[in-house]
This record gives sequence, C-alpha cells and structure tokens, in this order.
Amino acid sequence: MMRSPPPSLHPSRTAAQSLIAATAISKTYQTPGHAGRLVIDQIDFALGEGEIVAILGKSGSGKSTFLRILAGLTLPSGGAVYYRGQEVHGPAQGIAMVFQSFALFPWLTVLGNVELGLEAQGVPRAERRRRAIAAIDLIGLDGFESAYPKELSGGMRQRVGFARALVVNPDVLLLDEPFSALDVLTAETLRGDIIDLWLERRVPTKGIIIVSHNIEEAVELADRIIIFGSDPAVIRADIPVPMPRPRDFNTPAFRRIVDEVYALLTTVPGREGGKRGARSETIDIAYRLPDASIQQLAGLLDALSAPPYNGRADLPQLAESEHLSTDDLMVLTETLQLLGFAQVEGGDIETLPAGRSFAVADLLHRKQIFAVHILRSVPLIAHIRKVLDERPGHSAPEGRFLAELEDHLSEDEAQRVIETVINWGRYAELFAYDYDSGILSLENP
Repeated sequence: MMRSPPPSLHPSRTAAQSLIAATAISKTYQTPGHAGRLVIDQIDFALGEGEIVAILGKSGSGKSTFLRILAGLTLPSGGAVYYRGQEVHGPAQGIAMVFQSFALFPWLTVLGNVELGLEAQGVPRAERRRRAIAAIDLIGLDGFESAYPKELSGGMRQRVGFARALVVNPDVLLLDEPFSALDVLTAETLRGDIIDLWLERRVPTKGIIIVSHNIEEAVELADRIIIFGSDPAVIRADIPVPMPRPRDFNTPAFRRIVDEVYALLTTVPGREGGKRGARSETIDIAYRLPDASIQQLAGLLDALSAPPYNGRADLPQLAESEHLSTDDLMVLTETLQLLGFAQVEGGDIETLPAGRSFAVADLLHRKQIFAVHILRSVPLIAHIRKVLDERPGHSAPEGRFLAELEDHLSEDEAQRVIETVINWGRYAELFAYDYDSGILSLENP
C-alpha cells in the first residue's frame, strides 16, 4: 500500500525525481525487558533512474535491514521510503528482491518457483507460464524448467532467484549479497551475465541496489558506492565510480577506487591514522567487538612483520596474498586498530610498536602484551576483571555480564560478544572459564 507523502515528509526535489528515496530512515529493535537498540540512524538515500548503487559495510552494520526497509518487507521505526513519489507501507509492486540464501521452495520445480510471484499477483495461468518460461530462458536456465532445487548447483539455484525477481518486470532490483554463497568462478560468471542483461537493456529494470561484502565486485558493478558505518548504521561516504563498462580490474582508476573503499571500510571512525579524531567511536562495555580469533590476529601480524611487507602493506594486496575475504580483513584490521597494534591510512596498514613487539615475542610475552592492551582498550574485559578482583571468591557467573550486554544488544549479539571476550581473556590469562558451570574466575579450575 502506498500514498502520496504529506508536505512535511515530502522528499527533496532530487529524491522526488528518484526511483526510490529514503528520508531520515531509522530502525530500533525492541526486546522484552530491555531498552530499544538503534540499528539505523537517520539515513537519507536516493536511487536515480539508470543507476546501480552498491552498499558496503562490516558484517552486522544494518545493510540488509536497510535493503528490506526499501523493499517494504520491514517497516522503519522513523522516516519514510518513497517509490516513484509514493510512500511505501509494504511490499511494493515494481520492486523485487534477490536474497543471499536462494530462498527457493524445495517442493516446487524451477518453473513453479519462478511463477510464484506472478501467482501472488493474480496473473492468469497461461500468462504467468509464458512469462516464467521467458525469464528462465533469459537467465540461462532453459532446459531445467522441470528440475527441483536439489538437482541444481548453487549458481543455478541463484539464477532461479534472479528469474523469479525479473519475471515481475521490476523497476527496481534489490540484491542482498546475491553472489556471496557462490564460489569465485560461478559468482564471476553470474555477475557478468546480469550486468550484460542490464547493459543490453534486455531487462525492464531501471535501477539496482546491491548489498555486497566484496569490494572489487562493488567497483566493477556500481555507479556509486555507499559506505555504511555501524552501531548504529549511518552513511560514512558516498563514492562515485565514473568509469565506463566493462571495467578492467588492473587499471589505475579501478585500483584507486578499490584502495579508497578499503581505507574507509578498514579504518575505525575516530582512529584515522591510528589517532583519535574529532569523531570518536564510543567504546564502552556494550561495544560490538569484532570476533577476531587470536590465531588469525597473530598470523596477520606475523605476515605483516615479515618480507615483503616489513611492517607496511597495501590492503588489497594483503587480502589477496593472505587469502582473506573482505569481511575477515575488516574484522582483523578493526581489532588491530582497537588494540593499538596497527593503524590504517590511505588504503595501507602499518604495524605500530606494540604490534611489532607482539610479532617478535615468544608465546609467554605475546600473552602479556595482549593482556595489557585488551585491559586498556576493551572496557568489558576491564569490567570483568575488576568484578573478579573485588569479589571474595574471585568468581562470577557468565550470565551476570551477559545480562548487562543484553540491555544494549540483541541476545545473539550479546552472546557473540561474551564468547569473544572469554576467548581473548583466557588467552591473555586474565581469567579462567568453566564451560559446564558458566563461571568466570581468577583461578584456573
């Protein structure tokens, strides 16, 4: 259901002329017994006709939630979304979405899955059959109309997802990490086929928004790249990609934009260049710690300290040589900056004295260095250690700290953070943890 926006909420002239416009979008998740958690904060966004926009940000930054709000699948807590000037209050005809998880019904054939959206719209059987077969042919699945999802590879299943979205002739196509569950070669082939359909005007779609975790993919596809900050989600940057298609990964212009995006994604706001700036990200006990493993952190510091890097590396080159996904690299670089082990600036990462000391230390001294820095940099770990120090028995249940986190985070996110803290604290020998009883203590059981 859509209606014209009232004057007080009407988007700007630019937004009014857009396919989709979002004005002051906010989203707060309410949990029983806890304060609401703000996950998206006052985002303004517009998609122009003939435009592909990519949205990038670290895992959990609200990208998929924002996409679902644009699709009308999730209602915002504040602000409004407009599709062709009409306010969106639910799934809008003209907007289609492709999901990361394929989202196919296993009991339906390829043809049945593709017809489903048309059936929901009340399209007559003969018409929906004709349109579904045409969409299946367009996406390269002709011959598989009668196959079931279990008979298809991951790439073919995702092609079914695209066919199901395209069969409704959408104005706007929303893509939620559609290639991330596929292997590299399959993703590259499908991505190339989709962009060919777009460039050759073989699909009616007039605008595409893609949520991605792959920087090169975003630079290859998009006319603009939006960088999301997190906790809550805000737009940190809006980067134009003024290059003709097809785009060569090896040109200086392509690499320059890749470097710029890497620098933005891997720099903790307020810690640019390893120093606190005017905009400082709040670090408190409810901070959503990156779930970096000690082994990966140590391995990355070891690699950075050795030739050919010798303490400084280009982030895209480092990701490729160490076989790190963008998500893994963001987690590791955020942690290294948080702990004061490295700084990121201009698309490069450089180890700081503490990181260099850690890399050359033996196991015992690594633990000691790590302990000093997590106590200094992670308020939740310092809080746990203080409670354990002050209690007569020097022990406390994990649930006590979990409850404190759940005042600010979802249950799943609180559990993830407490598990990360326990792993870091045990490695640093700041406290012990008994899995069976859920007790944290200063004495190893």
